[in-house]
Order: sequence, then structure tokens, then C-alpha cells
Amino acid sequence: MAYDKFNILKSSAVPMPIENVDTDQIIPARFLKATERKGFGDNLFRDWRYNADDTPKKDFVLNNPIYSGKILVGGKNFGSGSSREHAAWAIYDYGLRCVVSSFFADIFKGNSLNIGILPVTVSPEFLDKIFKAIEADPNTELEVNLPAQSITILATGEKESFDINGYKKNNLLNGYDDIDFLQSVKDDIQKVAASSIY
Repeated sequence: MAYDKFNILKSSAVPMPIENVDTDQIIPARFLKATERKGFGDNLFRDWRYNADDTPKKDFVLNNPIYSGKILVGGKNFGSGSSREHAAWAIYDYGLRCVVSSFFADIFKGNSLNIGILPVTVSPEFLDKIFKAIEADPNTELEVNLPAQSITILATGEKESFDINGYKKNNLLNGYDDIDFLQSVKDDIQKVAASSIY
């Protein structure tokens, strides 16, 4: 299944300066019944967003109208816990395309890259600068430049580079998942197979 191509994302951001956000908090286990990657955004951070009677919790950031955008800025160790892919599905389905943190759990990072979400790892110092910029102005925009592998706080011009696997970078730039990539090189695979001597 192809995803949105990711090139340069310029957007305001939703700040969530909470450390050790695990996948059960991102999408509680009781919502994992569906097999399609749709509808999970409704239950993103469900227990943090809603009361038992399904009314929104006013103090949770996703329910605060002053914050919006396609970038989620999280605290250290984002996506820890179980390996459920649904956590990444919920973030994508909600409309977020990038998560910024100073550290990601490896499996969550891989799951995100597989479905078109860019996890950007920055230094703790730069993460703190982002949070302070958003606190000063909720409309602060970040520019995430995948080709250049950089993230910039546009209000101040402060910038930091980030690392990404070359194969995953290429897939994000083209909107590919792993199957889309194989389809894109199908002719090359067939040529190699045809020339092989068994």
C-alpha cells in the first residue's frame, strides 16, 4: 500500500513533553481488533484524550485547539513497550506525518518508517529548544527536510541534522512501502533472474 510522499514538511506542531510514551498509551489494546489500517486515529491516545463517558479531556494536548499540525513532538523514549504496528497506524490515520523525539524505541521507529511516518531523532538540547519555541508561540512552524535530513525551527533559524537509513529514506521520498519498492524494481529483478545460471 503506497503512502503520501514525504519531501519537505513545513508545519506547526503538537507538543507532548512526556517521557516513556508506550504503544499501549498510543493505541490501547482493546482497539486492536481491526486488520485494516483505517479508523485507528479516532482512538489515538484514547485514554488520555477521553473520559470514561467519551467526553474529551480538556487538559490533553490533542483536545487543545491552539495546537495543530502534522508534526508531533514527544519526550524521550517515544514508542516503547509492545511491538504493535497499530501505534504507528493510529498516528498516521490521525493525520500526523512526523514524530520528533530525542529517542525512539527501535521497533516503533521501524513500524513508522514502514508506513510513511518520519521519526526524527534530535539531541535533548534541540528537543528542549523546540518545546520552548512552541510554548512561546503555539503557531511556531518546524521545517522537516527529508532530502537534506534536517529539521529547522523557522522562527529562530536553529537547525539540526538527523540520520535515516538510505533505503527507508528512498521509500519515504517515493511514498513506497516494501512491496511498492519491489514492484518498482521488478524489471531489474526479472533481468537478473533471467541471466542467472542454475
